[in-house]
Amino acid sequence: MDTAAFTHVACAHCAALNRIPRARLTENPVCGRCGHALLDGHPLTLTDADFERVVARTELPVIVDLWAPWCGPCQSMAPAFEQAARELKGRALLVKVDTDANPRTAARFQVRSIPTLLKLQQGREVARLSGAMPAGQIVRWAGV
Repeated sequence: MDTAAFTHVACAHCAALNRIPRARLTENPVCGRCGHALLDGHPLTLTDADFERVVARTELPVIVDLWAPWCGPCQSMAPAFEQAARELKGRALLVKVDTDANPRTAARFQVRSIPTLLKLQQGREVARLSGAMPAGQIVRWAGV
């Protein structure tokens, strides 16, 4: 069987690793163990407890929005990040991490300003951009 025809996506709910045919990534795949949506066009909310197990085991690019509830620019960018998640559905996994509630993740990436976007490949940072931006710029920056 051609392994390039499949990609792996970790479930944020139960930690199961799901093998999904690449041709079906945009068809709302669900976890084979728990049935939760894996790539439904909405950002996932991750915490210090589940961040690593999801991003390190997911083969799609992971775009991370590091934000805080008190941050005005973070709040203004939230709808754009939602829209970018819809546009990148099946090509990338978009996740949000509240830096106040999840200081280990923020410290791991040495976040000094928010909002900060990270592009990760199997848990490793490959690109970073700080500041609020519109959905189109997020999608172009993601480059997928």
